[in-house]
Amino acid sequence: MKHNTRADDPGKRVWRREILRVRNELTADVLRESATALARQALGLPELAHARTVAAYVSVGSEPGTLALLDTLRARGVRVLLPALLPDNDLDWGAYTGEDSLVRVRHGGRMALFEPAGDRLGPDAVTGADVVLLPGLAVDARGMRLGRGGGSYDRVLARLERADAHPALVVLLYDSEVVERVPAEPHDRPVHAVVTPSGVRRFG
Repeated sequence: MKHNTRADDPGKRVWRREILRVRNELTADVLRESATALARQALGLPELAHARTVAAYVSVGSEPGTLALLDTLRARGVRVLLPALLPDNDLDWGAYTGEDSLVRVRHGGRMALFEPAGDRLGPDAVTGADVVLLPGLAVDARGMRLGRGGGSYDRVLARLERADAHPALVVLLYDSEVVERVPAEPHDRPVHAVVTPSGVRRFG
């Protein structure tokens, strides 16, 4: 399923600009405290307590911090998969074995990402996950997630659907990013829950 980001809903672009502006004003102290609180809330999820494999991601810049969460999952014996961006914006996957297993990769003029340094497991590896932790910029009362517009996670969700895989889909956000309604398109899929530093909200 290919999504041309240039044909993206203009309403989504306005939302993205505003949310990124607010995120970029967060202080280092707020980012650190939010990451600790986010990990604590997420680790209380029954889905994560029972998961054997979790597909996640490494936060960058002012995104809600994920490293503390990834390290605790690993310490619990959970297999953690991290994405590696492919040239066509699809995602391959590799295992997370600690912070020293990450490499910083810059894709063109975009923000540098932290990706797994080890063997690639293929784009279908995500279909074996019990939980998929998704990045995002906002989520609404229907569970519709606003992403960054690259389409990578739209492909992940479409791949899960084709494989008849049904992991718990959880987006990690700041409290102010849980809103009444975001612009949505026909290919958008709802998530099951959002975790913020102050709590968990479930949908559907």
